[in-house]
Amino acid sequence: MGIKEMRKELERRNEKALLGGGKDRIEKQHEAGKLTARERLDLLLDEGTFVELDRFVAHRCRDFGMENRKFLGDGVITGYGKINERLVFVFAQDFTVFGGTLSLTVAEKICKVMELSMKNGAPLIGINDSGGARIQEGVGSLAGYADIFLRNTLASGVIPQISVILGPCAGGAVYSPALTDFVFMSKKSSYMFITGPKVVKAVTYEDVTDEELGGAMTHNIKSGVAHFAGEDDEDTIQMVKELLSYLPQNNRERPPSIDCTDDPQRTDNSLKKIVPDDPRKPYDIITIIRSVVDDHRFFEVHKYFARNIVVGFARLNGMPVGIVANQPNWLAGCLDIDASIKGARFVRFLDAFNIPIITFEDVPGFLPGTAQEFGGIIRNGAKLIYAYSEATVPKITVITRKAYGGAYCVMSSKHLRGDINYAYPSAEIAVMGAEGAVPIIFKNEIGRADDPKEKKEELITEYMEKFSNPYRAAELGYIDEVIKAEETRPKLIVALEMLKNKVDSNPPKKHGNIPL
Repeated sequence: MGIKEMRKELERRNEKALLGGGKDRIEKQHEAGKLTARERLDLLLDEGTFVELDRFVAHRCRDFGMENRKFLGDGVITGYGKINERLVFVFAQDFTVFGGTLSLTVAEKICKVMELSMKNGAPLIGINDSGGARIQEGVGSLAGYADIFLRNTLASGVIPQISVILGPCAGGAVYSPALTDFVFMSKKSSYMFITGPKVVKAVTYEDVTDEELGGAMTHNIKSGVAHFAGEDDEDTIQMVKELLSYLPQNNRERPPSIDCTDDPQRTDNSLKKIVPDDPRKPYDIITIIRSVVDDHRFFEVHKYFARNIVVGFARLNGMPVGIVANQPNWLAGCLDIDASIKGARFVRFLDAFNIPIITFEDVPGFLPGTAQEFGGIIRNGAKLIYAYSEATVPKITVITRKAYGGAYCVMSSKHLRGDINYAYPSAEIAVMGAEGAVPIIFKNEIGRADDPKEKKEELITEYMEKFSNPYRAAELGYIDEVIKAEETRPKLIVALEMLKNKVDSNPPKKHGNIPL
């Protein structure tokens, strides 16, 4: 074969590989409201930057007639490219080829880019659209999943790992996304479950749809498996790109700062009245967050899950920060099992990737009740303590109102190595609220009074004057400064600038034993 024929053969193979499972299957993908794997990568990556690897790989299975059914690429597209001029490694499962099922060769392709991403210190983005394990390959397919799980684990805390679910993701396939840092799902087309509706019905007699069992909103609201829900492929991919703008390439780098056009000295007089005079009245903590961050832009994570705590990304004077905040608008901002897990996972991600933590605190305590106690609130609440305690990145806390009991300790207090701890004049720092404390402390005095009710009210007022303020904690050095609410933004920026070269460490060890 001459050079001319060799070039034609290369062109023929390239054309064949680009068609995936063929035109008919591509049309079916579009009819289902989904983009193809290549179209998704075109949307995700900067134009002209994608470099494909292993385009001509084919499976090696010879059972069940599979030797006569081969497609170049074998159901996954892998390679690297750039997003906003920053290197990323990618794989996108191709549902047009064997339903995107995982063969041993598909796993080998995925593992190759995972290893390259770790060696080169760049984020890994996996687009999932797969029918699961390729049954014809038996244990070979299962081995492939385990190979991927191992690399997910080794890469954890080394590079950002992002999973984008844009189709089915079932059985063993779900554990790779679960091991990554963030999971995106599309409301229109994505499903995740260990066992599908048919198996559920056969075993438990429950009738449930794909959407109810494992749809995007199920995992965003109920299970907490997913962190984001996009409207469709395009919307979901745009959200991925925005998330990456806040993240460093790897655990050795700082997050990417940008030029800030929002005045770092900007104050907001509307914050003077943001905290209600009535301590039982709710308000929206996101109002404070949006007020103080650059351009009022807050990129919320886990928006629909455990809404009594708010987490997400923003910038202060151009520097990316992670924000954790109690939400008085939901369960009064109490910490419960889900909120503790949500907060702990996010704090550990921020610490792993050198992103400073800003905490807004208004927490009356842990949510009481048998459901919480039996569900393990002690163990799960300890996760949040653990996460904040081990974090060595800059930690700045602002107490806006209530900081009661153990929950005060948990939310990045000075005692958990908080670097700078601010409080508004409206802050209440105490073991518990006045109405709970007074009947305990002054039980005998109230009992002896001619008018116990009047005496109780008098003592509550006295207690509030003594403890429903930040000054006792400030006298002890637990609060570094009592600040005016309208000055929150400049105060945070000054502290962040001071802490930018902070160095802290933990005792030498293989790893700790977080209370899982």
